[in-house]
Amino acid sequence: MNDMITVRGFVASEVKSSTTTRGTATATFRLGTTERRYDRTSNTWVDGNTNWYTVQSFRYLAGHVGCSVKKGQRVLVVGKLRLRQWEHEGRVYHVAEIDAESVGHDLMWGSANFTRMNGTSAPADVAHSTDVSAPVGSREWDSDDDEQAPPEDETVAADVEDTDTANPLMVNTTTGELVSA
Repeated sequence: MNDMITVRGFVASEVKSSTTTRGTATATFRLGTTERRYDRTSNTWVDGNTNWYTVQSFRYLAGHVGCSVKKGQRVLVVGKLRLRQWEHEGRVYHVAEIDAESVGHDLMWGSANFTRMNGTSAPADVAHSTDVSAPVGSREWDSDDDEQAPPEDETVAADVEDTDTANPLMVNTTTGELVSA
């Protein structure tokens, strides 16, 4: 089964980073998602069942997950769901794995500071890719191609107005942070 899935939950284990024999970076962690419901009889929120997933990431995403995600944090994961089963000593075991395409912090539970990677440390936007034989997200930034390179100017006036002063806000396009005008 290769269905796309989006899961919101908590990181239940430390991220395990490694490299395959062919040199591909990997990062794996356990993700728990617990159902919450309102119990009208006790007028409280109660926890329901917890679903467990093993989240696997590769290449650039694995490096970013290893540096950014910590045990206990709330995250969103988008990827391909794979259900496997096996038998050991007469018992049948089942596991749900997600081959992650995206992992991010759930901002419902806190704030994050995003740092954009550029140069050869981040994959190119797939929409600009002219090589249809390359796997999704496998191309690197080509510094000779101006159309594909990241913007040179790191601070630009965003098309957003500050509602208090009616002045445009300055945004650092590398980090996404607001810059004082």
